[in-house]
Amino acid sequence: MEHASLIPNVSGPDQSGLLYFCTTRIGGSSSGERASLNLGTNTGDDPLQVQANRQRLRDVLGAEPVWLQQVHGTDVLDADQDVLPDEPRLFDAAVTTRSDRVLAILTADCLPVVVWDERASVVGVAHAGWRGLQAGVLARMMALIKQRRPQAQQWRAWIGPAISQPCFEVGQEVFDAFVQADPANRPFFIAGQQAGKWQADLSGMAARQLELLCPGDIQVYFSQLCTYTESERFYSYRRSPQTGRQATIARLTSP
Repeated sequence: MEHASLIPNVSGPDQSGLLYFCTTRIGGSSSGERASLNLGTNTGDDPLQVQANRQRLRDVLGAEPVWLQQVHGTDVLDADQDVLPDEPRLFDAAVTTRSDRVLAILTADCLPVVVWDERASVVGVAHAGWRGLQAGVLARMMALIKQRRPQAQQWRAWIGPAISQPCFEVGQEVFDAFVQADPANRPFFIAGQQAGKWQADLSGMAARQLELLCPGDIQVYFSQLCTYTESERFYSYRRSPQTGRQATIARLTSP
C-alpha cells in the first residue's frame, strides 16, 4: 500500500502483485455533509470539488480509474477492452487482467467486493447492494474472471466497509427475495425491532455466494467496518441521504 498511504484508506491482507483499498471520507476538499473526500459525481456536491477529489486520487494512483455508472444491476465490464473516456459505462462490476487498468466502484453502505486469483493475474471489483447481490452480480463477475483465468486453482476475496447487520433494517420483500430464492439464506436475517422488518447480513450472504461459486477454493476476508456507525470515516446513505461516496480501488501491479 506504499503510495495508497498518501490518502487515508483501509484494506485487507497484503497480496503480492495487487493494490487494493477503500478510501475514507478523509483527505478531500468537499464540505458540509459530503466532507471531505467525496468521489461521487451524482451526490449533489459541487462538481469542481468532486473533480478535485478525483484528481487527488489520480495523483496517488498515477492513472485514471475506470469509473462506472452504477445502476444496482448485474452487468460486468470487461476492462481489458479499450473504452472511450466519455463512453457511458452502465455496469456494477469490472474485471481486468491488465496492469494498466485501475478498477473502481463507489459505495455508501453497499458492499464493495474485490476478487483475485492466487497469482494476482486477474482481479474483479463489484458494487453489491441487496438488489445486485440477490440478482447475481457476484456470479456474473466470477464467470468473467474464470473465463479469463480458467487454470486458476485458488481465489481470494475482500469485502470492504459496508453497512453492518445491526444497522441494516429491511422489509419483508428483501427477506422474501433472498430466502425464497435460497432457503439457506435464512440464517443471515434476524428479526428487526419493528414488525415485518428484518436485519440483513449482506456481507455474510456475499461470502456464502462466493464460497458456492468457488467451492473449497476461496478465502474470503472481511473488513468488519460499518459505514453506518463509523461516521467520521465513511459515508453512509442510510445514515444521511445527503452524503458522498467512497471508492474501492483495485489494480494489478505485476505485468
